[in-house]
Amino acid sequence: MQIIAISFSLFYLLGIMSSVHAVMHARTSQGAIAWALSLITLSPVAVPAYWIFGRRKFDGYELARRAASDVTEIIPQQLKDSFAPFVSSYGETHAETRAAERLARLPLLNGNDCELLIDGKATFDSIFDGLEKAEDYILVQFYIVHADGLGNELSSRLINKTKQGIRVYFLYDELGSMGLPATYINALKEAGVQIAPFNTRKGKRNRFQLNFRNHRKIVVVDGKTAWIGGHNVGDEYLGRDPEIGKWRDTHVKIEGPAVIPAQLSFIEDLRWATNNIPELKWKPTASQHGDMSVLIMPTGPADEIETALLMFVHIINSAKHRIWISSPYFVPDESVISALMLARLRGVDIRIIIPEMPDNKLMYFAAYSYFDELSECGIQFYRYQNGFTHEKVVLADSSLSAIGTANFDNRSFRLNFEITALIGDTEFCRHSRAMFEQSFASCRLMQGRDFDNKPFWFKLVVRVCRLMSPVL
Repeated sequence: MQIIAISFSLFYLLGIMSSVHAVMHARTSQGAIAWALSLITLSPVAVPAYWIFGRRKFDGYELARRAASDVTEIIPQQLKDSFAPFVSSYGETHAETRAAERLARLPLLNGNDCELLIDGKATFDSIFDGLEKAEDYILVQFYIVHADGLGNELSSRLINKTKQGIRVYFLYDELGSMGLPATYINALKEAGVQIAPFNTRKGKRNRFQLNFRNHRKIVVVDGKTAWIGGHNVGDEYLGRDPEIGKWRDTHVKIEGPAVIPAQLSFIEDLRWATNNIPELKWKPTASQHGDMSVLIMPTGPADEIETALLMFVHIINSAKHRIWISSPYFVPDESVISALMLARLRGVDIRIIIPEMPDNKLMYFAAYSYFDELSECGIQFYRYQNGFTHEKVVLADSSLSAIGTANFDNRSFRLNFEITALIGDTEFCRHSRAMFEQSFASCRLMQGRDFDNKPFWFKLVVRVCRLMSPVL
């Protein structure tokens, strides 16, 4: 009994010390309160949880694209000069573009062609066709990689390219791809593919840190073509999982100067994972098929400011007529809620698509609380009925499409390494609008009674899940 008493006293002392740390360093005020209360009242459980899940910053990782001194380490000094012919002048007269460029620390670039890729078949047909055309190198990065039909096809194609003398660099998240067997990895290594986990636990202070994830999905071929979007590598992303059924997702194929910033994001992650910076092509080339303006926005927990959150708030605040959002997880913080409410009060048409079928119960319940709050302003929520929707897409007015890997939740805003392509082109936005309208036709428009008629226990769970969301 004495040992138990001493243990509880020690945990209580650690809880008090940790609560002070949480108040000083938690990501949000709500998170600070939630952690501080739990650390003091439930110390034996909360203390280890806090030191695994409560960290705010990813120690040791430096984003080269955030500091000019680092950029010159990785890419030729002349990159800025190489960008000059493609830098858009739009930001000179539009403050919203200047703010976005400063967040990205990169310019909006003209001379790109972008293709909207709807669902898995279109996405992986395009990626595999691009891999076959590679002449020098291939960069591949996914959060989740499964050793199933699609995963094995990707592996086979990459191995075939190494046999042709093509250099292949492959990154995966060690937590997202936890089930990836050693036989899969070893087969790629033996063929010459330079494959490595991103390794969020690298470094002394990160050893027990499980809360940061590299959620990016990037493929680059020869520095000329890039693919970014929501798909991971697994049969479910092709709709082959009988339990999930149809999988709704979106990717974008980019040709042109904007490929270089996407490549730079990959190389920063590769440097962290392997301490290796391979020689690549850094001279941007204009697409022969289009002249779209594109801004690549990598974001993550190593940023000095909350770049992903500010990006979404900025898009919402800048909208004049339309904000359509599709995200599998809609658990935003107060700044996003306020921005959406103010936009609706300005008369902006706001529609949000979320899944009817949940794959995360906490997020599923928490999302109901936002519906209850935001629907009173006239914001419309649509529940996708035709399988599971996983895309991360925003359409702002008729001038901006955002396609990438970031969800509308605390994890993507603050904890995950993400990447988003901001595409400013009216024709591309027309295709994005048509895609949304097709999705709306497969949705159920939520009504007030959807929440009001729920039993008390359901409403209680919804509120509890919302309270928990800032600490996750």
